[in-house]
Amino acid sequence: MQRDCRLLPRPPVRRPRRCPAGHGRIAAIGSERGVNPMWQSYVNGLLVALGLIMAIGTQNAFVLAQSLRREHHLPVAALCIVCDAILVAAGVFGLATVLAQSPILLAVARWGGAAFLLWYGACALRRACSKQSLDQSDSLKTRSMRAVLLSALAVTLLNPHVYLDTVLLIGSLGAQQTEPGAYVAGAASASFLWFSTLALGAAWLAPWLARPATWRLLDLLVAVMMFWVAYQLISA
Repeated sequence: MQRDCRLLPRPPVRRPRRCPAGHGRIAAIGSERGVNPMWQSYVNGLLVALGLIMAIGTQNAFVLAQSLRREHHLPVAALCIVCDAILVAAGVFGLATVLAQSPILLAVARWGGAAFLLWYGACALRRACSKQSLDQSDSLKTRSMRAVLLSALAVTLLNPHVYLDTVLLIGSLGAQQTEPGAYVAGAASASFLWFSTLALGAAWLAPWLARPATWRLLDLLVAVMMFWVAYQLISA
């Protein structure tokens, strides 16, 4: 008796999973390995941001100096965390394209940042040449939280490296993730971990580091670093 092949069930056909448009290789790797795309994007943002934030820069030097002084160091760290999160989100969701296509904005950020770095380095050099300690009580009373937070904003927003690294680099990588929101959360977590550790750790070491020679050396290093970064910006 001949069987009717039309009554037999057909085996299911496996079709390759397609990555969403615009996500490219990053989405494919997460699918092939069975990794949750949201978790993969979060880890990518965490690692990329940590690699850039941990580099020595003006923002880290400012947070470290304020933490050693115990001068509104926790609000300064919180402000840096919030600013980094906003800049990363802006870069991921479109600001990277705007800056990359606007040489005028990049030039303004470059020369404005260089001028600020020169001014900040000159102030640090003047403090390094003085005989007074930076952690004296009279010095602490002259700086309000508003003045310190405004200085932190200037260090963060007037530094062109913040836009080149945080907005352009981190933002362009985040735009390729399957879950951009998770990527931004990972980068914000990296900023939170780093600046919290820097602020709390430096404040804990303040009794051992609160010496006039230590402060003068710190200010001298900050001045040299500011002048060097400003020179690189001007000569670029």
